[in-house]
Amino acid sequence: MLFLSRRKPGHRGRGTLPPWRYRIAGLAAAALALTLVQANAGNAAGDRTAQPGPKAAADVVRVAEFLAECPYTHRAPDDPIVLPDLPGASHMHSFFGNDTTNAHSDLASLEKGRTSCSPTTDLSSYWVPTLYDGAKEVEPTGTTFYYLGEGVRDDVIRTIEPLPRGLRIVAGNAKATGPDDNTISRWSCLHHGEVNPSHDFVNCPAGSMLESYLDFPQCWNGTDLDSADHKSHMAYPVGGACPSTHPVAVPKLRQVLRYPVNGDPARLRLASGRGYTMHGDFFNVWPEAEMAQRVRDCINAIIKCGADGTP
Repeated sequence: MLFLSRRKPGHRGRGTLPPWRYRIAGLAAAALALTLVQANAGNAAGDRTAQPGPKAAADVVRVAEFLAECPYTHRAPDDPIVLPDLPGASHMHSFFGNDTTNAHSDLASLEKGRTSCSPTTDLSSYWVPTLYDGAKEVEPTGTTFYYLGEGVRDDVIRTIEPLPRGLRIVAGNAKATGPDDNTISRWSCLHHGEVNPSHDFVNCPAGSMLESYLDFPQCWNGTDLDSADHKSHMAYPVGGACPSTHPVAVPKLRQVLRYPVNGDPARLRLASGRGYTMHGDFFNVWPEAEMAQRVRDCINAIIKCGADGTP
């Protein structure tokens, strides 16, 4: 602090200044002190901002989802779920994921197989009836298998349990005689929402692709990995929750296939018949830890994850 002595009014000794000059000097000293304080504070702030701060949390999309991309592997007239140990007894199927799948496949053999899936930890097998354009087989060039929480309320999503290893499910109706016999599968056109989805094939504009969507049930009876009709051990939600007969909520598998065909659908058929006979088979061979991690971090947390199981 600056102290200035005061002299009697009217007295001016040698070297003394008039009173108003003392006041100016005092104000100048105070201003200088304030400037130094502000400069020091600014430098300290600058030092703080120069230091790297905590990494910001990644933006996440609040959708309960993880997925696997599983390209086509092979065709065979086999079905290890519906017609086990009967090679050649089925209509033609197109297989995705596990490349060893055949009529004799079981959990032990599939666990020794290889996969086309990303992530490679998914050794599951997925298959559908082969699509024909006239006499020519057409395989999908887009093959995404989504595991979703949607279909049940958010409070139920947070209780969803992993799909049990070895679970087998068939969705759709291979024996449908008309569109009303199969309300689960649907066909649409890639990037052409003006074409209404249908249970039968649709006419897609030139340059587009034919899409197939199929939702598997997401309520399990908690006991059986399969059933006589390959469906009864599973059920679809009712009113946003699982029925008391199938109380265990599990991720909903959504199969999305994109075929490189468009135009008049009259020339198209499935190995099982018309478009409304579309159905899908799923044999779960995910490692338990991998499935559990994705259900916990993606489904229960209601976060959209990629093939690696992270946002």
